[in-house]
Amino acid sequence: MRKAHDLIGLPVITVDSGKQIGQVKDLLIGPEWNIRGIVLEVKVWFSALRYIPWEGIVAAGEDAITIPNEMVIREFEHVEECHALLDGSRKIKGLPIITVGGHKLGVVEDVYLNQDWGKQIVGYELSEGFISDLKEGRRWLPVPESATKGEDAIIVPVHCAQEMEELFVSKEE
Repeated sequence: MRKAHDLIGLPVITVDSGKQIGQVKDLLIGPEWNIRGIVLEVKVWFSALRYIPWEGIVAAGEDAITIPNEMVIREFEHVEECHALLDGSRKIKGLPIITVGGHKLGVVEDVYLNQDWGKQIVGYELSEGFISDLKEGRRWLPVPESATKGEDAIIVPVHCAQEMEELFVSKEE
């Protein structure tokens, strides 16, 4: 599995010209817990935010994201039902995950994708705070079949509390 955060900062390069058109600033996540697109960083102040729909991406490699050409870039007006991973009022990072029974499992630090950089999110990396992260490491929670992203929390079934596994995160990350 790969962390979605590993995509942030990667250069975005066109296959037709080899030109770097920007870097990945954030990810757009849909309600089905899949990546809908990538947000490009803004190079000029007061310019419109731009994004690339996931369908417009040729490949998401370890060192770069490739797209066929600049025609796949869209102006970011409002992508319905999408949440950002890192920024904005609808971001995923920092939200608590709470079971339907009212038990807080931790706070989302990152999400995991399949090893082949597929767009489906397969798990959450959870933190219980800085000291706990140092002493015990972060926890891993597979995405359950029903997970609701609310305004102030992500709600998951009660059985998720038993499914959590330890995930060691080194201090370098």
